[in-house]
Amino acid sequence: MKSKSLFDVSGKNALVIGATGAFGMVAAEALASAGCNLALTGGNRRSLGEIENTCTKLGANIISINKRPESQEICEDIVSVTVKEFGSVDILVVASGINKVAKIDEMDPDTFSSVMNVNVTQSWLIARATAALMKKQNTGGKIVLVSSARGLLGHPAGYTAYCSSKAAIDGMTKALGCELGSSNITVNAIAPTVFRSPLTAWMFEDNDDAKKVRSGFLTRVPKGRLGEPEDLAGPLLFLVSKASDFYTGHILYADGGYTAG
Repeated sequence: MKSKSLFDVSGKNALVIGATGAFGMVAAEALASAGCNLALTGGNRRSLGEIENTCTKLGANIISINKRPESQEICEDIVSVTVKEFGSVDILVVASGINKVAKIDEMDPDTFSSVMNVNVTQSWLIARATAALMKKQNTGGKIVLVSSARGLLGHPAGYTAYCSSKAAIDGMTKALGCELGSSNITVNAIAPTVFRSPLTAWMFEDNDDAKKVRSGFLTRVPKGRLGEPEDLAGPLLFLVSKASDFYTGHILYADGGYTAG
């Protein structure tokens, strides 16, 4: 087998949940460039239109679904719309998520619940709907969830909700990897640390505050730099291609070695 063909996903039908977020945009553009047909979802209609235009310019066939995976019915509808357009779902990338930062004695219980709902429950719901379809299709499939280095490591700033949610995603990834392996469906997660996005742009700035925070953080990153969007594209293409057929239930840390030390 030629090594190039191992990573060929051209013509595959991919569903990207949360395509308007930082990792979702990376995923959408990477898969569009690789020749996938894309169903993109997101709650922000304007941002969804912008990423759709970007991916269309890359030559991809696109449909946009202005919905969040907030219920079983919505998730089943998202999958149904994708199948109606493209005939199947070969790849699911769940890139949606939120973070709310507060110390435990200052965080409202409803805030904790909202983070767990978006990051964990909604990931489970769309994975459930897609896995059911993939099993029915009987052609295998690729499911990629988004975790974080914070699923493995704590943080003193008030990350109890976020860390807990990402640790849950790690557990879900392992459990689904075991559960769906016999159906030839791989389930893995990408766990980045800080990479360039609208939310982290301030850490890349050339001012004293950014330099101080960046310098302190980079003492724990063996690669000696912050992440760029393209640092996540390669791991994603591995996880959605034939190259990862014997790789399931794993958390792939795209973190410059941050979690290795």
